[in-house]
Amino acid sequence: MSEPVQNPTGREHAASPMTVPGAPAPQALLERELRSRLRTSTILNVILGLVSLGLLIAVILLALRPAAPEAAPAPQATATSAPTPSSSTAAAGSDAAPLAEQVARRTADDPMAFGDIDAPVTIVEWVDYRCPFCAKYTNETMPAIIADYVDTGAVRYEVHDVSFFGEDSTAAAVAARAAAAQGRFGEFLRVLYAAAPASGHPDMPRETLVGFAQKAGVPDIAAFTAALDDPSLAAAVTADTARAQQMGVTSVPFFVIGDEVLSGALPEADFRKVIDAQAP
Repeated sequence: MSEPVQNPTGREHAASPMTVPGAPAPQALLERELRSRLRTSTILNVILGLVSLGLLIAVILLALRPAAPEAAPAPQATATSAPTPSSSTAAAGSDAAPLAEQVARRTADDPMAFGDIDAPVTIVEWVDYRCPFCAKYTNETMPAIIADYVDTGAVRYEVHDVSFFGEDSTAAAVAARAAAAQGRFGEFLRVLYAAAPASGHPDMPRETLVGFAQKAGVPDIAAFTAALDDPSLAAAVTADTARAQQMGVTSVPFFVIGDEVLSGALPEADFRKVIDAQAP
C-alpha cells in the first residue's frame, strides 16, 4: 500500500488517477506520467542550456572582434575552447537509458545510496520518514533486497526523501541527511522505521531524532544536533520534494526500478520479479 500526498497544512490532495488512497496506483499510468514529466523537464533544461551556450558564444565572439582602426592593435587573443555541454544538455540524448538512471543522483560518494554505482540495475526509492507504508517496506522487504541484490553487486539503491506530511517530515529528512553526513544513514533509517507505529504519522520532535541518532551510532551527536538547525539542509529537502512532485511522484513509498515503476509497500515477490526482469 502507498500513502497519498498531503500538503504541509495536513489536508490531503484529491486523489489523482495515479493515486488511489490505500491501494497501489496503476503502474502503466504511473510510468507514463513520470516519463512525460521527466521529458518535459529535460526539454526545458536543454532549451535553457542552449540559450546559455548561445549567449556565451556571443560574448566570446564580441571579445575576439578586431579593435577599431584608431585604436592600438589589440594583443592576439588566445584560443578559447568551447564549453563542455552541461548534464542537462547531454540528457537530451539519454532517452535510451533506463528510467531509474535518468532520475537517479548517480554520485559515487552518495551517503544516501547503497551498492556499486556501476551495478547493472538501479533502484530509486522516494520516502517520507513519517509514512507508515514506507516503514512497512523498510522493515519487512528492504533488508532482503539489500542482501540479495545490493550486497551481491546486482543493484544500486538510492533513497530520495520528500516532505509530504508537514514540518516534522522535513525535520526527519534533515536528521537523516545529518546522520548520512557522518556515514550512518542506513543505521538511522532502520532505527527510525523500527520505531514507527502501525498506522498514522508519528511525531518527530528534536529529542526523538537525537535519540534515533544515538541508537544508530552517529559518532558526533553535537554536530548532528547542530545540523538539525541548518537551513541549507531544510532547503535541500524542500527542493527535492518539489522536484519529485514535478516528476509525478504523488505517493510514498514510490520506486523506479530500472525501467519500471512500482508504488506502495508491495509483497517482496513483486519487487524480486521486477528486479529479475530488469537484469541484463
